Amino acid sequence: MEGVSPCPELLTMPPFLQRLWSHVRTVVAPVPDISAELWLQTLARYPFLAALPLAQQAKLRALAAQFLDGKEFHGAHGLVVTDAMAIDIAAQACLPLLHWGDPQEALACYDDFVTIVVHPGEAVARRESMDAAGVVHQYTEVLAGEAMERGPVMLSWRHVAEGGLSADHGSNVVVHEFVHKIDMQNGHANGCPPLPRGLLGTRGPRAALAAWQAAWKPAYADFREAVAKAERFGAEWPWLDAYGATAPAEFFAVACEAYFVNRERFALEFPSLMPALDGFFKRPV
Repeated sequence: MEGVSPCPELLTMPPFLQRLWSHVRTVVAPVPDISAELWLQTLARYPFLAALPLAQQAKLRALAAQFLDGKEFHGAHGLVVTDAMAIDIAAQACLPLLHWGDPQEALACYDDFVTIVVHPGEAVARRESMDAAGVVHQYTEVLAGEAMERGPVMLSWRHVAEGGLSADHGSNVVVHEFVHKIDMQNGHANGCPPLPRGLLGTRGPRAALAAWQAAWKPAYADFREAVAKAERFGAEWPWLDAYGATAPAEFFAVACEAYFVNRERFALEFPSLMPALDGFFKRPV
């Protein structure tokens, strides 16, 4: 199910013109629906999607169909991305947007890219870093996924396919990478995405930012300490993926993975973050 490529001029348009073009296109050429057979197969593979109320499943299905209509999937190393695989990815990518109102406005946070590259397994990326003395070091990094700022998303199909089972551990590579895309809406991912008005009952952007930081900073510090104790002194490893201790942006993405695929356990582990995430993702009370 390969999405229709937008015209080149669209990518250079201001965001409001992109949304207008998408609205006109939807009216003139309605978005193809996802077949019931393929949708039910996706729900069967990912129990956290099947657990959604029926009305939310229907909304997610429509949202995923619109997502697919504007994206292109490319398989790496000979991998053929089937319709079923594309739907699996689309459904999980759209899960964070489920309560964001109008589908076109919600999907606007994914407007900065078209291509999703799917590898059979983990990908190896070459990196460079400069130390304090100005010396450049080259190294390789093994990736299950990557979201590039104003660029494509890369996913390991093996990790995507394991998403139904890995939910027990709060892990989901699709949610992780697409939450990074949401985080990048105001620039480089830093764990503080653009915050909605009235978040946590606040008035004004400064108050919203203060409330957000008041929830996330201590949670991140505590998590880093727990990971450090496990690494250095053999303490019990935290339930949440330790990769979240590497940077605030990764902690935000890892926390969102668990929030969406294993809400009950996440609420037990991080009760202080639940109001912030419920408010940010506009979960109905």
